[in-house]
Amino acid sequence: MSKEVRIEHDSMGEVRVPSDRYWGAQTQRSKDNFPIGVGKETMPEELIYAFGLLKRAAARVNHLLLPEKMTEEKLLVIEQAAGEVVNEKLNDHFPLVVWQTGSGTQSNMNANEVIANRANELAGKTLCHPNDDVNMSQSSNDTFPTAMHISAVIGLEDRLLPALEGLIEEFKRLETENAGIVKSGRTHLQDAVPIAFSQEISGWRSSLERDRELIRLAIDPLMELAIGATAVGTGLNTPASFAEKVASEIAGLTGKPFRSSSNKFHALTSKDEIVFAHGALKALAGDLMKIANDIRWLASGPRCGLGEISIPENEPGSSIMPGKVNPTQCEQVTMVAVQVFGNDAAIGFAASQGNFELNVFMPVIAYNFLQSVRLLADSISAFGSHCVCGLQAQKEKMHENLHRSLMLVTCLNPYIGYENAAKTAKLAYEKNISLKEACVGLGFLTEERFDEVFHPEEMV
Repeated sequence: MSKEVRIEHDSMGEVRVPSDRYWGAQTQRSKDNFPIGVGKETMPEELIYAFGLLKRAAARVNHLLLPEKMTEEKLLVIEQAAGEVVNEKLNDHFPLVVWQTGSGTQSNMNANEVIANRANELAGKTLCHPNDDVNMSQSSNDTFPTAMHISAVIGLEDRLLPALEGLIEEFKRLETENAGIVKSGRTHLQDAVPIAFSQEISGWRSSLERDRELIRLAIDPLMELAIGATAVGTGLNTPASFAEKVASEIAGLTGKPFRSSSNKFHALTSKDEIVFAHGALKALAGDLMKIANDIRWLASGPRCGLGEISIPENEPGSSIMPGKVNPTQCEQVTMVAVQVFGNDAAIGFAASQGNFELNVFMPVIAYNFLQSVRLLADSISAFGSHCVCGLQAQKEKMHENLHRSLMLVTCLNPYIGYENAAKTAKLAYEKNISLKEACVGLGFLTEERFDEVFHPEEMV
């Protein structure tokens, strides 16, 4: 960054700002006052994108409703500058960290200042003011939650759901490819009755489909936008119909059915829509944890584990043990799930702090929510393309484990009764003999009758 500076001012006085940056005095004050997590925990790019959309939409509606204030000349350059924010051309001009004011005021002003200064540059003169023009008819208290909802919906619909759909399709393919293969089921980490491998896969696939359904249900409440509430929900300093028209404009810009919140007082202080939506993300994380654990345990070995499936060998697994390969994609999924669980706790605590007319934990809510969306989408994509796509059944090992399972004795219940079946299983285990040898030895069935009724592959 250039060491040259220019003098900017706000209501508190003058501030020295790097001359090659579009931000102004309030952004610089925040940058100086909150050196917390700098370079690592800045406002998410998804949120900056949403601010660009919002400022463009607000300018258009202000021009329609207040043309004497938002002139055609101002609209033209504000739209162009906001468009550059949307197109991620100005990301370097948004330096602020999450750990700032809980209303996100300084990030709203960051957007106002960047757009105003870039607009003035485009106009070739001082034409637009950050507060009077770019922030016209708005407050940080309604713009930040609006940007939160916009970025959340876009992240869920355009990034997470497509990734999830891809993984669901992979499991559908595996179901078809593995039809007819029967293996031992397991409950409590102990042998259980047989199950078709395709049935086991269908459980994974169906869990993800249900998560997809829950996410879609959670998206609709996020379509309600707080814009138009201004400071405390009363809509002070906004023209009539501003809220509805901005929501409609954002819907047009995104192609998503955003709408004005029906109760602005609720929209400012409650974050229940975000909490509900992240609950769906937590449910997805829980299912991904279960699926990844199933896969890595089924692939455990290669000689001393279950070894019922094989997964792609992507990289060496040890710096000291030659030839070792680990289920690393399963491990990244489970770590991402843990992070999402932690984010959910943070969001829940933060959402509970809606004091009076405003929640002042919004930056950390947005940061954690968008991180969860981003991590889950990327994790799912990598898991599908580097692990699930190459998953293969080890049929011989499945057959061997199936026929060694003592729980196959369950199919004898109708013929010798539960207690005699239990005696058969215990004797087989104690003497390390087959179920057939134990059952015949105890006199419960003849060899011929045992062969007639004992068909493990038909137990599914």
